[in-house]
Amino acid sequence: MGKNLVIVESPAKAKTIEKYLGKDFKVLASYGHVRDLLPKSGAVEVDNNFLMHYEKIEKNAKHVTAIKTNLKQVDALYLATDPDREGEAISWHLYELLKQRGGLKDKTVHRVVFHEITQRAIQEAMAHPRGLSMDLVNAQQARRALDYLVGFNLSPLLWKKIRTGLSAGRVQSPALRLIVEREEEIEKFKPKEYWTIEADVHKNTQKKQAFTAKLYQYQEKKLKQFDLNNQDLAQVAREDLLTQANGRLQVVKIDKKQRHQQPAAPFITSTLQQDAARKLGFSAQNTMRVAQQLYEGIDTGNGAVGLITYMRTDSVVLADEAVAQIREVIVARYGKENLAKSVRLFKTKSKNAQEAHEAIRPTNAAWYPDDIKDHLSLEQYKLYTLIWQRTIACQMLHATLDTVAIDLACGADNLFRATGSSLANAGFRAVYMEGLDDQTVNEERILPSVLVGEWLVLATIRAEQHFTEPPPRFSEARLIKTLEEFGIGRPSTYASIISTLKTREYVEIDKKRFIPTDVGRVVNKFLTMHFHQYVDYDFTAHLEDALDEVSRGEKAWIPLMENFWGEFKQRVDEKEQSVQRAEITQEALEEKCPECGHHLSIRLGRRGKFIGCSNYPECKYTRNLDGTVENKEEAEIIEDRVCPQCQSPLQYRYGRYGKFIGCSHYPECKYIESLNKPEDLDVECPACKQAQLQKKKSRYGRFFYACSSYPKCQYAVWNKPISEPCPQCGWPILTIKVTKRRGTEKVCPQKECGYSQQIESDDTVEPSSS
Repeated sequence: MGKNLVIVESPAKAKTIEKYLGKDFKVLASYGHVRDLLPKSGAVEVDNNFLMHYEKIEKNAKHVTAIKTNLKQVDALYLATDPDREGEAISWHLYELLKQRGGLKDKTVHRVVFHEITQRAIQEAMAHPRGLSMDLVNAQQARRALDYLVGFNLSPLLWKKIRTGLSAGRVQSPALRLIVEREEEIEKFKPKEYWTIEADVHKNTQKKQAFTAKLYQYQEKKLKQFDLNNQDLAQVAREDLLTQANGRLQVVKIDKKQRHQQPAAPFITSTLQQDAARKLGFSAQNTMRVAQQLYEGIDTGNGAVGLITYMRTDSVVLADEAVAQIREVIVARYGKENLAKSVRLFKTKSKNAQEAHEAIRPTNAAWYPDDIKDHLSLEQYKLYTLIWQRTIACQMLHATLDTVAIDLACGADNLFRATGSSLANAGFRAVYMEGLDDQTVNEERILPSVLVGEWLVLATIRAEQHFTEPPPRFSEARLIKTLEEFGIGRPSTYASIISTLKTREYVEIDKKRFIPTDVGRVVNKFLTMHFHQYVDYDFTAHLEDALDEVSRGEKAWIPLMENFWGEFKQRVDEKEQSVQRAEITQEALEEKCPECGHHLSIRLGRRGKFIGCSNYPECKYTRNLDGTVENKEEAEIIEDRVCPQCQSPLQYRYGRYGKFIGCSHYPECKYIESLNKPEDLDVECPACKQAQLQKKKSRYGRFFYACSSYPKCQYAVWNKPISEPCPQCGWPILTIKVTKRRGTEKVCPQKECGYSQQIESDDTVEPSSS
């Protein structure tokens, strides 16, 4: 037994680190958080300096017991959890638990942090331990208390005023507001017509070296976007230009320039999530999962080693020794001519970034992706390649582009302009180009060599119709970028914010874009009307800044809580009495009910919005928003199908959970069939290994995950499976579990195993309505 005990969060990390430290060290895992707030009202005593009442996390109790047992045989304890607030809090909670049990008597306790799992970094950290940072712990406690108080007070109010099972969060709610407001912009958008005039020209009658020029000056006036806003104006201009051109245009000006394009800074958490979404199609949650694997350690043939630095960071700074190695790799692989002439330094934009952290980079730049490809899964290889390329590119020579603009005269007062560019020197672009949101990169166009005064042959002049387009819906990358720009949340929590919006069914995904559901719109309406301050972008950002000030020791956390709680609690109590459910879930219409004469209203039902009579339940008239009326008296018979149990016709029916297929001989025959098609998951069934798992809906409306080959294989779990093997028992999948007590966790579905790891979250997971 070693003389020193080291505690990390992950068992995968523990194995790697123990190998580096040698026989005098024993490394154990806490498996994430070891204590959490009591999952009930009163867990935070608001009248007693926000005293927080914790309980041990039962599923991790055996790991704490193992730590205490091993602690008896050592002289020193090293707390080596992750180098952020959550990691600091885990170390503090473990310290408090062990102290309460008398396990720290006569023991030396150290806190060590490292940002990469390599032998050099581990040994360096162990040589320079520090004490626990209560500033970081208090910042995490304040964040946890805020999320708890918002969740346990605002969510029940949503249950009363809208429907049970809903939630609001300090950070998820402003994110939802962004998505809803964008959808409202799109719905209100009215396209405007405009026309452009383009000329197709070439250098000679053989039509070689043809190119297109766009009219930018007409009758001595520089054209604006809407100067030609209808077909008549465009056609008049076209015919006038054709007459003046008389079959040719003259080159009157050539403007040649050369510009340099600089590489992007190395990745931070948010930019990694954005580029992985754009280029790899990864969700933020998937990106963080794979990055965690690369950080914790991969066996590349000589034992496990961390391939990248810590993946939760706001800093773009690179260590001097890392930069030196990156520049050596550039010279070796791409030649000295492609190396930036001097070390390129990047400045961190986030005022709250911890400069002790580095950007996300390979721990060893000499590990070329293809050289270790055989040791990585496909997802690991793709993400490592992306990180390696961006890191290498940041110290490479700038790219050089030649640009040219040619002005062509058409008569005395009209000018067409053609622009083109070519890549003179690829520089860093030979390795990496940053992805773009909501647009495509313009293809480089090389124009022919021409001289001022030269006449070019005009093939035709075209009038092209265009319409302005609405702003695009948020993609995951764009939403993360916008959250970051507003200062909402922190990069390490963006994945959990997006996951919560999906889990609560506040948003749907269509073509990788977020669309708010009817429920999401109603929740946002309630919060923006009655709790506007708490979904205000500036307020949320200022609160994040205040938490960061606590983490730096610049602000006390209890006054911060007091400033928030008093007004918030007063607002909740007032709205509980003053707001009527109908205000939120109904929208009055001028139209009157065709059956009773009362006004109609748009209402929120179990299947979404519909139009119903305000005189309900006396009058039960309803219709769909599209105007169609559901005739519940005459069920729709399904042609060419009979009940497999009694051979009666099948029909479409409506129930509590929506439309389904049922037997027309009900209630004598109770055969039913779901209309919800199972959603395929890219996860192999761990039981039969011959089919994929699917997301399905039970007859009671609850989602579960089961093998697509059912009933041949009857494997099923309630929690969402992910393709990640259990580090404890090796079972080929884990599941994502969301509970009111523990928040969001990765758990092993094998009951006899019991592995779980908490996933960092910015919002409290609100208690279930059941």
